[in-house]
Amino acid sequence: MEQKVRISEIASHGDARGSSHCLPAEALNFLGGVADVYLASTAPGAIRGNHYHVRKRQVLVLLPGTAWSIFWDEGEGTVIQHRSFDGSCAVMVSISPGASQAIRNDGNLPLWLVAFSSASYDPKTVVARKVI
Repeated sequence: MEQKVRISEIASHGDARGSSHCLPAEALNFLGGVADVYLASTAPGAIRGNHYHVRKRQVLVLLPGTAWSIFWDEGEGTVIQHRSFDGSCAVMVSISPGASQAIRNDGNLPLWLVAFSSASYDPKTVVARKVI
């Protein structure tokens, strides 16, 4: 069975000025086209997510800066999984339809993410399913 949530670090191509990251080709291939992009911050201790999308694929890029955790499932009735990060590098999370996820800011600074989606936002196709 194909994993519905895939997590990988994104190498920085930065220099003394700071970090610089490119969205890998595998992310663009996974999406099959980008129809929506949004940026969000998450305050220390706050959680974003606890839902899944019925049809669209998403790639989340979490930027370096603060500690955080992700919780996810592979679909209804599957085991909830968890992984923590120290915020030292950018991380890409590819999410297939039907997989619920939630991001928790475990640090003391805002957590920034950029979400790329294969379809425009439609609240009728977002379903709440708590994983944390």
